[in-house]
Amino acid sequence: MADTPGYFDEGALIAVMTTQPLGRALDYRAPEGGCALGAFVEVPLGPRKVLGVVWGAGEGGYDESKVRYVLRVLDASPMREELRSFLIRAGDYTLTPMPAMLRLATRAPGLSDPPSMRKVYRLGPATPDRQTDARQRVLSVLRDYEGLSFTLKELAEQAGVTSSVVKGLVKQNAVLEQDTPRDTAFPRLNPDGQTRDLTEDQATAAHHLCQTARAGTYATTLLRGVTGSGKTEVYLEAVAETLRQNRQALILLPEIALTAEFISRMEARFGARPAEWHSGVTMTERRRIWKMTAQGACQVVVGARSALFLPFQDLGLIVVDEEHDTSYKQEDGVLYNARDMAVLRASLCSAQVVLASATPSLESWTNAEAGKYTRLDLTSRFGEAVLPDMRAIDMRLEKLPSSRWISPTLQSAVTARIEAGEQALLFLNRRGYAPVTICRACGHQIGCDHCDARMVEHRFLKRLMCHQCGETAPMPTVCPSCGVEGKLAAVGPGVERMEEEARALFPDARIATLSSDLFTSTRALKDQIVQIAEGAADIIIGTQLVAKGHNFPNLTLVGVIDADLGLQGSDLRAAERTFQLMRQVSGRAGRADKPGLALMQTFQPEHPVIRAILSGDEEGFWAAEAREREAAGVPPFGRMAGILLSSTDMQEAFDIGGQLARNDQALRDAGAQVFGPAPAPIARIRGRHRVRLLVKAPKGVALQPALARWIAPVRGSSNFRLSIDIDPQSFF
Repeated sequence: MADTPGYFDEGALIAVMTTQPLGRALDYRAPEGGCALGAFVEVPLGPRKVLGVVWGAGEGGYDESKVRYVLRVLDASPMREELRSFLIRAGDYTLTPMPAMLRLATRAPGLSDPPSMRKVYRLGPATPDRQTDARQRVLSVLRDYEGLSFTLKELAEQAGVTSSVVKGLVKQNAVLEQDTPRDTAFPRLNPDGQTRDLTEDQATAAHHLCQTARAGTYATTLLRGVTGSGKTEVYLEAVAETLRQNRQALILLPEIALTAEFISRMEARFGARPAEWHSGVTMTERRRIWKMTAQGACQVVVGARSALFLPFQDLGLIVVDEEHDTSYKQEDGVLYNARDMAVLRASLCSAQVVLASATPSLESWTNAEAGKYTRLDLTSRFGEAVLPDMRAIDMRLEKLPSSRWISPTLQSAVTARIEAGEQALLFLNRRGYAPVTICRACGHQIGCDHCDARMVEHRFLKRLMCHQCGETAPMPTVCPSCGVEGKLAAVGPGVERMEEEARALFPDARIATLSSDLFTSTRALKDQIVQIAEGAADIIIGTQLVAKGHNFPNLTLVGVIDADLGLQGSDLRAAERTFQLMRQVSGRAGRADKPGLALMQTFQPEHPVIRAILSGDEEGFWAAEAREREAAGVPPFGRMAGILLSSTDMQEAFDIGGQLARNDQALRDAGAQVFGPAPAPIARIRGRHRVRLLVKAPKGVALQPALARWIAPVRGSSNFRLSIDIDPQSFF
């Protein structure tokens, strides 16, 4: 093996990157039998054994007699050069240390375990002689996750029972216990399976994407189509062509609740289920997916943003569905935007990227305008469906009591839809019952003890909750400030309060509320969405969760309670996000053969964003927004980086912020400027004081090297943290 490129003979000095926070690779000696570049290995680090990847040849230049040997090479396909390059490039762009990037690429348990058999549990053919609540929970889990296998521990934990309950069902053949290899290949998908007839627009777009797949070269396409236009069917044709080329595909979805309907659609199209990668997947399944993608035995993965770091053997297509969605931005740990990282990874492995959205991000729109991306448009809805009629309700003209939020005009429209046997959606992008609880005796607003944020009342849970740190507390009966009883009042509406009002206005209607706070599990949320789609509710009340791609065939009316909510504040993306959210949520109406209507309650019907939403002049809106951003020199026509300093000591955070602001020569030399320091909009979270600086630079500036030089001298206490957010999406 000595002459094999990328292979290190036994005893050779090699560099191993570990997942430990050391910031660099460490030198070791190759083990008995040698090892390949990219091999996953177990190495000694002090008294511990840790996971690492062979990153290259060792540096040497010291007493090499003390270098320790790699303990063993793991039974896993070596990390390909493409993935190593991706981690390095992504780490350089986001200014993230390589060990943290490597952790993203090794998020699977048991990678160091040897190949073995294991016992797994699946649904059996028999019915137990005695049904108990515990047994029903076990069987329900197996039905919900049909086709997936569980270990004994995973099944018991998922069902909330002891292992003896599962074993009792095994004895009765209601649950099957089977020995199986620890990791098995996924069923092959049939690219020529059941297809649908495409419209002319769809067929043209699909033809282009299939041609690109056959070319096997890098390309990015913005697939823009109005809501309900059938974008999914178009990019599934690209998936099929990618499979015909014996390459793998990754489909990113912004919301885990979307996966159930989507997976069923994939199974109907390709005759087998793709792999699912998200937080709701069992640890056993995560390991299997990780191993099989590396071996090429998993053809398609449908997942959340972290699926972008799986070790694909030959990735040929990445679809970023609802590419504008803010959930693609990772806001803690490694700060990255999965949309942008998808483009980077595809460029390194000659893959195609499809960015699909009815309301694309301004960044993608601008790249398409500049010719960097190809743009394909679907201009009409699929089948008999037509776009909903959109109108504003001027709240200045409505006669409405102070404790009510559903206007008489909207109430009449909802009543008419219910009488017609159709569904209505009331949309308010605010969780809980009320955003503020105030004492009418002293004016005190109940806040979080650990954050500078108001506690949100969740009346259904009978708790107050901080939406920053997750802290909860019982609903108080007396004011914690003045001690007066009976004077605490809820101020402003949340979706729970909307439900209370809707039940009073429509006493005979079946009402369902969709908000992430109200469901104990992702599975329960998915089940509720399926039931609503099948007609189990007359009125749906929801947050932005309902705007993300759901298809409710009988929904013909959308009422937006507070269309002005997102226009408040100084966020440079406020207009864009409001426009996207309103267009997306209104697009839930009229997706079948019945015409839809979207009504937006607003106190600013003359606002340019509201006018653009109502007129449907999307191109005009994007062009105007682009001109404003370009004039201001802000993204996507300029560069920004957010610097967050946090400490348990407020003075330390401000002192270091001031030091950075004064010593900004490295930034000025690069043509950048710094603003701040200033308290973050939420100045304390989980007891940590937060100070922000903002760096702004022209588009062509090499910002990352300048930032690295600028922060290099910073030294703080063990409680101090500094994080850099390249291309920040929010400023909290």
